[in-house]
Amino acid sequence: MENYTKYKLKDNDELVSLLAGKDNLFIVACNKCFKEFETIDEPDCAEFEKIVAEQGKTITGSAKVDFLCNKVQTERKFQEMIPEGTENIFVISCGLGIQTVADMADISVYAASNSLNYRGHHGMALTKKSCDACAQCFLNITGGICPIVDCSKSLVNGQCGGAKDGKCEVDGNKDCAWEKIHKRLEKQGRVEEFLDQPIQVRDYSKVDYKFVNEYVKSIRGDRLNGYYGGIHPSERKEFTEHIALEKFPDPKEVAIPLSMHAGAPANPVVQVGDTVQVGQLIAESAGFISAPVHSSVSGTVTAIESRPHATRGECMAIVIQSDGKNTLHESVKPHKDLDSLTPDEIVEIIRDAGIVGMGGAGFPTSVKLKPPKPIDTILLNGCECEPLLTADHRVLLEFADDVVFGLKAIIKTVNAEKGLIVIEDNKPDAIELMQAKTADCDKIEVVVVKTKYPQGAEKMLIKHVMGRKVPRGGLPADVGCVVSNISTTKAISDAIQKGMPLVERVTTVTGELIKKPGNFIVKIGTNVKELIDYCGGVTSDDVLYKAGGPMMGFVLNDLNVPIMKGSNGIIAIDTDETVTQECIKCGRCVDVCPMELSPLYFAKFADTENWQGCKDMNVMDCIECRCCEYICSSKIPLVTKIKAGKAAVRGMK
Repeated sequence: MENYTKYKLKDNDELVSLLAGKDNLFIVACNKCFKEFETIDEPDCAEFEKIVAEQGKTITGSAKVDFLCNKVQTERKFQEMIPEGTENIFVISCGLGIQTVADMADISVYAASNSLNYRGHHGMALTKKSCDACAQCFLNITGGICPIVDCSKSLVNGQCGGAKDGKCEVDGNKDCAWEKIHKRLEKQGRVEEFLDQPIQVRDYSKVDYKFVNEYVKSIRGDRLNGYYGGIHPSERKEFTEHIALEKFPDPKEVAIPLSMHAGAPANPVVQVGDTVQVGQLIAESAGFISAPVHSSVSGTVTAIESRPHATRGECMAIVIQSDGKNTLHESVKPHKDLDSLTPDEIVEIIRDAGIVGMGGAGFPTSVKLKPPKPIDTILLNGCECEPLLTADHRVLLEFADDVVFGLKAIIKTVNAEKGLIVIEDNKPDAIELMQAKTADCDKIEVVVVKTKYPQGAEKMLIKHVMGRKVPRGGLPADVGCVVSNISTTKAISDAIQKGMPLVERVTTVTGELIKKPGNFIVKIGTNVKELIDYCGGVTSDDVLYKAGGPMMGFVLNDLNVPIMKGSNGIIAIDTDETVTQECIKCGRCVDVCPMELSPLYFAKFADTENWQGCKDMNVMDCIECRCCEYICSSKIPLVTKIKAGKAAVRGMK
């Protein structure tokens, strides 16, 4: 495999000269990128330590860092790196890493390596551009500030005298690089050292700096918008976002799983041969983290048996033959008005209705609304950041009043100060409607956020909107928040105002291979194949089916599975036949991971069954958003390896 490493250690004589007069050194080495991921620690640091020891210098410590130029992650680790007594920092990396360290350090920083001629950025140019790839590095002279990039005129022999109030005359928004250089050198007591340097002449033929500058500028704008990481996959929502909800024809038979939620499966309370009605309890919750199950049709129970399941392979289900009458059970009747209900009564209604999170893991909503800590803010997740899916978008448009009612109920239940309906800016019609519906609501506000995936992940949403970071292993309640899905909130309204348990939901059937995509109100337990057939089937034999979206959805190898409480979409898309290659340490997965993890290690450790390594690298913090896999240059199935790592870590003693 071609090695595109961007730096190499300076030769011995140059290093000896650089070390003269300097002592108490801390060494920072960047593990090389753009090469096959063969070793965790590159040898350059040890080679340099040997040279330093031969010169009789004291080493206060060393650190080996992946993707040193990733300022967000490096900054988080930096203060813990540098021991007391350190007088000089030597960096082994390309120009980007040296600049990153120099910007954070209060002491002298020197480059122990030479940058090779490259394009001045790594990965997808998501890091700040601080090197112009000129292969004529000035950083050891200028205190780690690049005059080529930071000076609008790219002067290498000192300032021009054209600065005013510290700003460049060419670009009034830019600080004068040479004033910054002099201030830094003065602070480090190195001005005389700089003045002793010979005149520098730059060879402009060595770099296409205009290309580099324009390329980096074109993509850097979205880098840290709202939260670290994330991606912008093709949305493809145009297939269904304009299509109104349609009531899906009543199925002749439903197979309602006993496990459609986090926690213990529900226990049946009916038997084969029993007659049931719509909204009737057919299985009761089996514990605190569990949820009851209700019939979505009226008819006869024909079986209680193991049936195919979209996420678990197989699961016990109650099979009901519909009589086509949709007779309501006597328990389905409106409750008292919201003002008359107590918080405990609302929680009981939600629990009895079997309501769970309808956009994620299916966590029982009644448990979420009894948090152990005070809550000040409710966040309604109207982002629907997964490509293709438009179910929540249509719920916002066609059940706006129910969504607002449900939010008011949640606010009352947890005694929150306010509720925020968070919608991505790719849904202007929903934004306009919800703003109109909440104009007179003192405690409710619509918050518009820039479209970005995985915006809807609750930790990302809280960090972006509230500026609060959920602690490792913690819950939204730890930072005073509750996050609820749009469809879940609408279901709360149905339970209170109609007395209707969660027996149907909105599901998007879409994808480039679906003949007639649409948004449907579907009874729980409806067979997925019936939905696909109703939409005209698919246009190709080479098709990948998923329950959910293309990023976090589950592959369906069998279409004879039921629609469940969390089934927000069924998609039919092209298969990906890309051949998996070796990791080349491009750093893209680290750049886009919203949880600030290093997914490349999970793949390497999973391949060698180093489960302790996975645990040490915090694999359990992964939200399986698939950003890393989406962006991976080598098309490594990272999420599959991450899931294996998580399963192994859970089984560790």
